[in-house]
Amino acid sequence: MDLFDEGHSESLAIDDAEILLWRHVDFGEDKQLLERLIRETNWRQDRITLWGKSYLQPRLLAWHGDAGAEYSYSGITLAPEQWSDLLLDIKSKVEALSGASFNSVLVNYYRDHRDSMGFHADDEPELGAQPVIASVSFGEERRFVLKHRHRKDIENVVLLLPSSSLLLMAGETQKNWKHGIPKETRPRGPRVNLTFRTIITPS
Repeated sequence: MDLFDEGHSESLAIDDAEILLWRHVDFGEDKQLLERLIRETNWRQDRITLWGKSYLQPRLLAWHGDAGAEYSYSGITLAPEQWSDLLLDIKSKVEALSGASFNSVLVNYYRDHRDSMGFHADDEPELGAQPVIASVSFGEERRFVLKHRHRKDIENVVLLLPSSSLLLMAGETQKNWKHGIPKETRPRGPRVNLTFRTIITPS
């Protein structure tokens, strides 16, 4: 199947944001990719500091990228591991579809329904003023919730991100919106999410 024969992206009508969604991209066989990512990734579970308190992150993660693409958030700094062939293959397809280029990826492993991601914006200085974030999901479908940072009159936006979907956030999205993956009440299987981004390194 040709990568570009799978349908076009949808531009989501969300105020103060630029978000595109591809509901399915042919990265390969979903189940095999999920199993390979889980098996081949060197997972870590760090403690982060929020409001002066230390918490164990409710998921596993890994950081890969070009040399020097360090990433800092919530009191931790991640030095990049080398790209794997699998991650480079996924990255090349994401770049072909999105028209953007990326030098790093944060890989998150949600083991079951109890793993989650709190509300946050990818607005760290090293990502630049208008970062482009490309989010690829494999495995169990989970709710991706967007919450406006400034306007109380705008309701939260809930997206269901199926396996092999690609969500692209650009423009003022990180400035105006936070996003997160809430815990679920009913059992859920594993999900791996890859968020490709560009770290701006000092010249």
